Amino acid sequence: MSTDKKVAVITGGATGIGKETARLLVADGVHVVISGRRKDVGEDAVAEVTANGGSASFLAADMDSPESIQSLFDSVLSEHGRLDYAVNNAGLAHETASIVDADPVKFQEMLSTNVMGLFLCLQREIKEMLASGRGGAIVNLASIAGLNGIPYSGPYAATKHAVVGLTKTAGIEYSSRGVRVNAVAPGAIKTDIIARAISLGQYDEETIIDMHPMARMGKPQEIAAGIHWLLSDQASFVAGTILNIDGGFQAK
Repeated sequence: MSTDKKVAVITGGATGIGKETARLLVADGVHVVISGRRKDVGEDAVAEVTANGGSASFLAADMDSPESIQSLFDSVLSEHGRLDYAVNNAGLAHETASIVDADPVKFQEMLSTNVMGLFLCLQREIKEMLASGRGGAIVNLASIAGLNGIPYSGPYAATKHAVVGLTKTAGIEYSSRGVRVNAVAPGAIKTDIIARAISLGQYDEETIIDMHPMARMGKPQEIAAGIHWLLSDQASFVAGTILNIDGGFQAK
């Protein structure tokens, strides 16, 4: 992507998919604001993605707090004066349980972060991109759980279905005004979080692998590549789309 020191915000950008996306954007010459709750992890990510040059910074934010979200974007606009790209990546996946056994408190926490937090980010991002007159591009993190029923993940699936609905609607409402909103729907991706859940017995690795026709889990870099493309001018005619990056899961 050709840039004139454009600015991107990535929520949940300090690890996994978010960090790999930051790495690609930094290499393009974009200044990337990595956002997350843990300052030490965020600053380590900044150092890592800029090791070969480029610029990035860390701003702490909690997607469970409307005030924190607004403070994040206030700081970005105050420090950089523009917002060209956004990746709404932060999210929670609390438990595996049937609908009957699911914990309503954990469901509410996922709703607060995965839906309301993302909605508030999306709302502010669109407003700023419209106000700039330059437009911009936004990618939300959905999931195969946002397109299908996933046993023992009903509350999480509900939040990701909401992300799909917000993405499609925003894509319709704002693409004619220069703001493109899309989403990626990853399959199971081998991040530190899922590796830890497997080690704790919360997930069975073989079962997860068997869900995907490619017979493996995905890599964060593979999802980041799809996000990078959706943000780029190569995807200039793409809006309101959910890009499946799922090892063939959706084709079954």
